[in-house]
Amino acid sequence: MSFPVERLPISVCMISGAEAARIGRALESVAAWTSEIIVVLNEEVKDGTEEIAQRHGARVFREPWKGHIEQKNSAAAKASNPWVLGLDADEAVSAELRQQIQKAFLGPDFSEPFAAFSFPRRTLYCGRWIRHGDWYPDRQVRLWKKQRAQWGGIDPHDKLLVDGRIGKLRGDLEHYSFDSINHHLQKVIGFSDEFLRQRKNDGSRVRCFALGIRPAWRFLRAYVFRLGFLDGWQGYYIAWINSFSTLTRYAKMREAQASARRAP
Repeated sequence: MSFPVERLPISVCMISGAEAARIGRALESVAAWTSEIIVVLNEEVKDGTEEIAQRHGARVFREPWKGHIEQKNSAAAKASNPWVLGLDADEAVSAELRQQIQKAFLGPDFSEPFAAFSFPRRTLYCGRWIRHGDWYPDRQVRLWKKQRAQWGGIDPHDKLLVDGRIGKLRGDLEHYSFDSINHHLQKVIGFSDEFLRQRKNDGSRVRCFALGIRPAWRFLRAYVFRLGFLDGWQGYYIAWINSFSTLTRYAKMREAQASARRAP
């Protein structure tokens, strides 16, 4: 079923670094049916991301990096429409999700019941769309009334904090996060370093029990209980790398604790 193409009262708000290779796909998925696109771009970016965004009708603001949460709140604050759609440069709104949003806006009671909407996010990994395991449905709250939500959480794991009811849409947000296995492995290192920094700041400690049990549980939960085995070899690898990522985070914590005990 199709719906007439109308520009809905939605401001698409994005933050971006050097994303010339990917941001065009994200912008193309929203440019024809939303009323405004705002991109907050890191100051130092010179790879052509700004020019691509402007070609798709985006208003681009150059700002120094303040962390995911502050940067995303800065972008949302610039929105001039009553609704905001948060989108990352490595994502795209699928045709099904676009139709779901259009249908919701055409409904007679759209503005009253909900302060925000969530929808599933589907990741493309090594040539396969992942539909099981820990990666799906991976619901994201990304469409909200401007005055009813803001970004919170702990960097880099931002979370939208909503004042009100959250409705559910069925269409998928498409996610093109990893270019290759090597790219994935590099992210594991970065996220484990950030995990260590946060845990050291809040005084957390890791015991051998967590180091031994948590990684095994991550694999079992994703591959068996959440049916990751239905996603072929990609599902098998994702379950293992998520397990390895958990093991790496807790091993780094144990390493830091041991270093602290040895320090004079």
